[in-house]
Amino acid sequence: MATVDVVCYKYRPLKNNELPLKIRVCKDKKSRYFNLGISVKLEHWDFENNRPKSTCPDRELIEKLISSKISEVRSKIVELTSEDREFSATTLVEKVSNQSRIITVGELFKQHIHSLVEEKRTGYRLSIQQTYNSLIKFNRHLDIPFSEMDCTWLRRYETWLRKQGKSENTIGIRFRNIRMLFNLAIDMGLVKPENYPFKKFKVSKLHQDTAKRALTKDEILSVVNYNTAGRDFYCKLAVHLFTFSYFMGGINFVDMAYLTEKNILNNRLVYSRRKTSKLINLPMQERAVALLKEYEMKNSPYLFPILTVRHKTEQQRLNRLHKVITKVNKALKTIGEELHIPIKLTTYVARHSYATVLKRAGVATSIISESLGHSSEKVTQIYLDSFENNQIDSAMEFLK
Repeated sequence: MATVDVVCYKYRPLKNNELPLKIRVCKDKKSRYFNLGISVKLEHWDFENNRPKSTCPDRELIEKLISSKISEVRSKIVELTSEDREFSATTLVEKVSNQSRIITVGELFKQHIHSLVEEKRTGYRLSIQQTYNSLIKFNRHLDIPFSEMDCTWLRRYETWLRKQGKSENTIGIRFRNIRMLFNLAIDMGLVKPENYPFKKFKVSKLHQDTAKRALTKDEILSVVNYNTAGRDFYCKLAVHLFTFSYFMGGINFVDMAYLTEKNILNNRLVYSRRKTSKLINLPMQERAVALLKEYEMKNSPYLFPILTVRHKTEQQRLNRLHKVITKVNKALKTIGEELHIPIKLTTYVARHSYATVLKRAGVATSIISESLGHSSEKVTQIYLDSFENNQIDSAMEFLK
């Protein structure tokens, strides 16, 4: 049996000469202690009855704290015993003292951001960081327990975001990140499951259909065959990156930037997606092989002139990627306008278009998902364009 009581620890007085109060847990002839965080003077403690004297300042509050903490420890003993779980005085003290240490919303955000930095999940880390920054602006601080983040609190945040003029999708991303962190807090035992606010506050309502970014095959070919003779460096690079992405499985800009000679094996493109770590293995297409020859560089391991050996730190690479993608997308926008393409042209349009062309050709979504390196087919479905109206019209004929 385990016993629990309070001890006025007179063997190690504090600097102010007061004695710290500790909870003592005894089990299997072993004793462990943890601090209550308060202290009393020697003359204010009744050692015979093990309680504060009537002359002790704040006696009632101290007795209430002692009683509450002893009750908490005894409840934990009953819980562990009822579940037939082994425990020692040491593990019991660890469980109770960890419970008393409240990790705030802000602290868990910082811990999670740090772990994403170590995992080099740059894009996702930026999304979490943006949510954290937004919450700081809204609430001024995040030194709050997760239990305070209830439905009322979330609705106030939603209202604040709308007043800031944020789009429906941005608001949705913010709340999905908060929901993820709340689930993490529950898994860590930082908040009780019954305090979960997302059973009532539905994140699914915060969704706006993304504008379609897929082109027809003729529009794609007009970009791929765009005459870059006499045009500047970024115009040529923009067309080549768009072309490579379209012919090579919709590879995105960041993954293209990091490609090296080591990613070409037996005339196949083999690489791991930086976002999902999924391994992609695709046959090299003739058009892709041809344009890579234009960028063969002896002094650089990279296949495209985006990153160089000078970009050594993560921040240097991020800065370079941002600079190049901005100029490339600006060039594509100009090309799109010149070709009278109805949507704004970006490198991502090539990725969407690749998926949509395969879907229209009858390729299964599961195969398209695998080639794109998506985490699930549900993500792939977002990429796939809607059926054209004439396809729907033809299908409706079968009802007659």
